[in-house]
Amino acid sequence: MGVFVFLPLVLPLTALPIARLAEHHLHPRNAAVLLTSVAVVLAACSTFCLGLLVVVGTAQLPGNPLPDSWSDPEVRAAVPYDEIAGKAAIVALGLVVVACALTVRRHLRFRFRAHRALAGLRSDAGSGPDAGSGSGSDPRSEVAVLDDEQPYAYALPGSPGRIVVSTGMLSCLDAAERRALLAHERAHLAGRHHRLLLAVQLAGCANPFLRPLRAAVTYSTERWADEEAARVTGDRRITARAVGKAALFSRRVATPGLAAFASAGPV
Repeated sequence: MGVFVFLPLVLPLTALPIARLAEHHLHPRNAAVLLTSVAVVLAACSTFCLGLLVVVGTAQLPGNPLPDSWSDPEVRAAVPYDEIAGKAAIVALGLVVVACALTVRRHLRFRFRAHRALAGLRSDAGSGPDAGSGSGSDPRSEVAVLDDEQPYAYALPGSPGRIVVSTGMLSCLDAAERRALLAHERAHLAGRHHRLLLAVQLAGCANPFLRPLRAAVTYSTERWADEEAARVTGDRRITARAVGKAALFSRRVATPGLAAFASAGPV
């Protein structure tokens, strides 16, 4: 078997070509789901391989609580430098667990703090046809309009999900563009895109070779939301203009969007 024991650890190197093919040949929804599934499967195989290397390489070390039969000579002979590989696998597996735990903690902490901050907000419900600015009284409104001159808009997943948009962003768009932008953000919530992004982020924690898939999944979810917004509004031109203007105006604003829920985010 030899070096092929380590194949699951390097197999994720094939993820980037797969991402390129999926982006160009599949519908964004299918591409996002496929790439996330590939990332999760490869990450699981990689982590399982690390676990096996830990057992094979350390089961017979002095003081190890594992039974010697879990690492018999024939098994160890199949792993080059079994003790070195086993000890390195312990460190790597520990780093994977810590990185995944920190990522999930940041994700949940950001969501909790964001929802708590919005809980008592008197916000515009965005229920009118133009989703214009104004003042509402329902703290559970789907759309929370923040009185901020900086332009930004993003989806905040949760129960219920919220759409956070600034008055600065609303002032940059006309009525039709506002509807398109809100439809785009609603598509993120309806498609549970934050789950896909979190899953691919965790896969990247498990194996760094899978990190390029995060950008590919982010791109696919954005295109997916664009397609849904165009379907809802019935006008691709307005949707493209609204999303383009929103991206242009918010580019210089350090406000977390949907992708931030799968990464560090403000804590």
